[in-house]
This record gives sequence, structure tokens and C-alpha cells, in this order.
Amino acid sequence: MTDVLLVAGLSLAVAAGVMTLTAVAAVRAGRVSVVDVAWGLALVGVAVACAVLAGGWRPWLLVALVGVWGGRLSSHIFTRSRGHGEDPRYEAILGGSLAEVGTGVAVRKVFVVQGAAVWLVSLPLQAAALTDPEWAWAVWPGLAVWVVGVVFETVGDAQLTAYKRDPDRGPVMDRGLWAWTRHPNYFGDACVWWGIWLVGGLGSGWLPGLVTLAAPVAMTVFLVWVTGAALLERTMMRRPGYPEYAARTSMFVPLPPRRS
Repeated sequence: MTDVLLVAGLSLAVAAGVMTLTAVAAVRAGRVSVVDVAWGLALVGVAVACAVLAGGWRPWLLVALVGVWGGRLSSHIFTRSRGHGEDPRYEAILGGSLAEVGTGVAVRKVFVVQGAAVWLVSLPLQAAALTDPEWAWAVWPGLAVWVVGVVFETVGDAQLTAYKRDPDRGPVMDRGLWAWTRHPNYFGDACVWWGIWLVGGLGSGWLPGLVTLAAPVAMTVFLVWVTGAALLERTMMRRPGYPEYAARTSMFVPLPPRRS
């Protein structure tokens, strides 16, 4: 029980520390969307803390998996958002800009929620720090699912960047992976964390796997219905051509495009 409390408490402390620093950075920047850059880094921090505390090959494998994912994601978001204003998704969550609603509202509605989400999503990392690999076979399918997720994220982001640079682009990005799913990056994100759950959660045995199942489920719920696709869709549906694109393209899980 002492070990459980130690790992859980350390993970929560890392998440709270990163979100506190991010809140300070958000006030200085005047926008809470900086939390998107900190999100991946916070999970990397938790993974490192768990590995240092526990040792062993599996926690350090998870550091590598989370590090590749979190480093790429944070770098991409930082580059993409530099020089831009507040993300409309966060204005919708806050009910206005940071200047309008105040820091207290932002802390309550964004940073506390994000910190709690980091802790919840990190449950497979905590499980790997607490237990020996009982079902080590789960590591291999976990790695495969993780690779699928990273490929979808990386390729999807690269295709979107190329589309934005194309002077002859159409009104809506519907090429490559975007012809199969309207949110390949969010789908990839979900796959990454289902893969990490297989490695860290289910790899620890049936009971840790069951307890930590909340992590990939919560990540998927956030990506689809809370801070991800659903919020973005509200804005995108106002763009010319997007409703028609949505009618023929799966929202999340990649599927063959439907005929008009």
C-alpha cells in the first residue's frame, strides 16, 4: 500500500507542478492554449518519475514510448501555435478569453482538469512501476498499436502542413489520411495510449489491466467529445465545404470514404 501511495502521489505531484508552471506561462502569454504544449511534457515527466522510482525494463520502455509521442506532439503544437491567439476551443470552454474570464476560471476549468487528466491517463505508467510484467506478451501488440498511432499522428500532421502551403488547395483538407478520417491526429493519439495501456496496464496482469483501463478510455473520451474533435467540429462546420466533407468522411475511426 505504501508503494501505491508513493507512486500515485509522485505522479500527482509531477502533474500538478507542470500545470502550475503552465498556468503562470498562460497568464504571461494571455492564452490558456499553451496547456496543449505542456500536456505531452507532463506525461513524459510522470513516466520518468515512475521509471526512476521503480527501475526495470518496462518503465524505461514506457519512458521511450511516451517521450517520442510527447516530444513530437509538444514540438508540433508549439511550432503551429506560435504567433497565434487563443484557440477557439478554449474560449468555448472558458466562456470567453482569459482576459475576460480571469485566471481563477482558467485554473478551475482548464488547468485543474488537465492536471487530473494527466494523472488518470498515466495509470498504466504507474502500474508498470508497481508490478513485474505478469503478461509480458501484451508488450508486443502494445508496441504495434503505438506505432500505428504515431504514424497516423505524424503523417496526418505532415499532410495538413503540406495542404496549408499549397496555393491550389481546395476549401477543405480531404487528402491522404484525411479522406478516411476527419481527425487522423486525434485517432493516432488514442491509439498511442491504447498501446501504452497494453504495455503498462495489461502487461502487469488482468487486475492492473482492468484497473488502468480507465486511462485509455478517458483519453479517447477527451479526444472525441471533450477537448478534441467535437469542439473543433463546431467551428469547422461553419467553413464552406466542410459539411459536405463530413457527410462522406468518418469523424474518428478511419473508414473508406462514403459516396456522395
